[in-house]
Amino acid sequence: MNLLSAIILVLLIPSSLAQLSQTETRTLFQLQKLLEFPQVLQGWNNWTNFCFLPPSPSLKIVCSNGRVTELTVIGNRTSPSSHSSEPFQALSGTFSTDSFFTVLTKLSNLKILSLVSLGLWGPIPEKINRFSSLEILNISSNFISGEIPDSISSMKKLKSVVLADNLLNGNVPDLTSLSSLEEVNLDGNKFGPEFPSIGNNIVKIILRKNFITSQTPPYLSNLEKLQILDLSSNNLIGRIPISIFSLPSLHYLNLSSNKFSGNLSTNSLCTSSSSLDYVDISHNFLVGKLPSCMVKSKAKVLYSWNCLSKKSLNDEQHSLSYCKKDAALAVRPPERKVEKGSKRLNQNVDRSVALKFSEKSIMNARHVPQTMRLGTHGQPPYNIFTEEEIEDATNNFGESNLIGEGSQGQIYKGWLRNGSVVLINCIKIKQKGLPHSIMQQLDVLQNLRHRHMVSVLGHCIITHQDPPQVTSTVFIVLEYISNVSLRDQLTDGKKKDMLKWPQRMAISIGVARGVQFLHTGVAPGVFGNNLKIENILLDDSLNAKVSGYRIPLPSKSTVNEQSDAEKEDIYQLGVILLEVITGRQIASSSEVEQLKDELERSSSEPPSSILRSTIDPSLRGSYAYESMNTAVQITINCLSKVSSKRPSIEDVLWNLQYSMQVQESWTSSGNLSTKF
Repeated sequence: MNLLSAIILVLLIPSSLAQLSQTETRTLFQLQKLLEFPQVLQGWNNWTNFCFLPPSPSLKIVCSNGRVTELTVIGNRTSPSSHSSEPFQALSGTFSTDSFFTVLTKLSNLKILSLVSLGLWGPIPEKINRFSSLEILNISSNFISGEIPDSISSMKKLKSVVLADNLLNGNVPDLTSLSSLEEVNLDGNKFGPEFPSIGNNIVKIILRKNFITSQTPPYLSNLEKLQILDLSSNNLIGRIPISIFSLPSLHYLNLSSNKFSGNLSTNSLCTSSSSLDYVDISHNFLVGKLPSCMVKSKAKVLYSWNCLSKKSLNDEQHSLSYCKKDAALAVRPPERKVEKGSKRLNQNVDRSVALKFSEKSIMNARHVPQTMRLGTHGQPPYNIFTEEEIEDATNNFGESNLIGEGSQGQIYKGWLRNGSVVLINCIKIKQKGLPHSIMQQLDVLQNLRHRHMVSVLGHCIITHQDPPQVTSTVFIVLEYISNVSLRDQLTDGKKKDMLKWPQRMAISIGVARGVQFLHTGVAPGVFGNNLKIENILLDDSLNAKVSGYRIPLPSKSTVNEQSDAEKEDIYQLGVILLEVITGRQIASSSEVEQLKDELERSSSEPPSSILRSTIDPSLRGSYAYESMNTAVQITINCLSKVSSKRPSIEDVLWNLQYSMQVQESWTSSGNLSTKF
């Protein structure tokens, strides 16, 4: 090509393609750096014309009028569902989704955003709704954790949301306002327990491999444009809505591996207008006969491992008693004991909102997420350390690294080879039996990872056999929180002033969530956790993290002992709440009883007397009376002398979240006359 031809070619290239604005050019280079220079972006330099890059399967940039409208980057890092022999490859500990999206949203004209297999970790920030023009969002196969922010409901132009193969959890925000939404793919996360609400124009719903425990919602029967529905591998209960089989556009339906029950013996589910090509209802608790129209259907129909009548069926089925027993367990509602003294005030606040918050964080201990073994909440993946790595981290267990003696052994401060600061708990176990029995009981360690706990990052076990005695040394590697404890924050005058009632409520809810996870988020539950206010650590954002909890090791504890330990945890949580409310440092059980009695007396008197008696004076003017009284009542219940009368952790969390909801409603209303 001669010089003249080159000049003509340049002149023929539209300016919208030939040159990207300097601001967006800088933004792309910033993203390259924040993504830690993935291989697909390593060719970028100062001479790169981003708007004229040839598209490839792993990189595509489209521009219009000097602005990026499509950014597709597909990396090669492993993801939570990866079966690769390589270790999980999240980005380094310096990565922050908040910082990343702050930069990314500068590309404000984006219509298509696909960031796949790049090792992104951490929560999706609320600011994602700055993409006001976004139509397609795909951040699948990363390590994104936490809940989908409510702000996604304001992204009115969204047509496709693909968040598959991440570590997301909780209930999905209401998406019914997104009238253009055609695809929702949340495959392979931890969403639940509620079924998402989605608009009527949806074409494709994939919720496979989550933790949805509700019944299917009635609106599914009205989705006339729906073509693909995959709800497999959840814990959905109740009957399968017959009308789903007659949806006019549906050609793929997968309801396998749930807890659907009841009878399918009706031909009304097979209509001449049905366009189904594939149906999978296997691995449920279905009974009766399989409708003849399904047996003779041209569609591929899978129905094994139910309790269907075996006549004319070639597939394996369970006995009828199996389905009746397990279906009954599946639909039994969780027991909720409400203490008589637990008052829930303020009829103007929607209680369903507070209950919804509570249900978001309740996990079924029988179905502990396998993905919790991976890195969650911005943490690196769980690791099995070698003895050499532990010795290296602790400077060969040097005295300068020893920081204390815990209830289960010595605690060292250490530095991993990647520079991370950790705590290492050294625990010795002696027992009769084989080493693998210890290993089996240590499996639960990999699940002790939660936003409101000092999480377990890994372990190392060294076993010495001297038959019949087995001696094992277990090194538990925990995350290190460098900030202060809740006790420190409440006893330091200047720091204490930072903790007004809303902040204290947020911290209390965080503590309760951490305890709830220990009780119900792992199987078997972890009880007897020696909860103390000095063991509640606060990170730089004042998020509460429970530390010093019991590491579940081989024990012979009975069911009664576990129940006692559970109620003792509730009592200890009540003591923490008592210090949060009163601001006083409690050193003895007699002080607990004295303050509890004062709270009981003052809560039954006119509102103004509460301030004059036990509530921390520094909280003055920052709380609504109804919010405070709700917290006071649940604290009193936690401190009941009769352990059987103490509430469950779910009830504690319900009341605290309700108290917060009351507070937020009063604050937003500006009705200061109800604050004291």
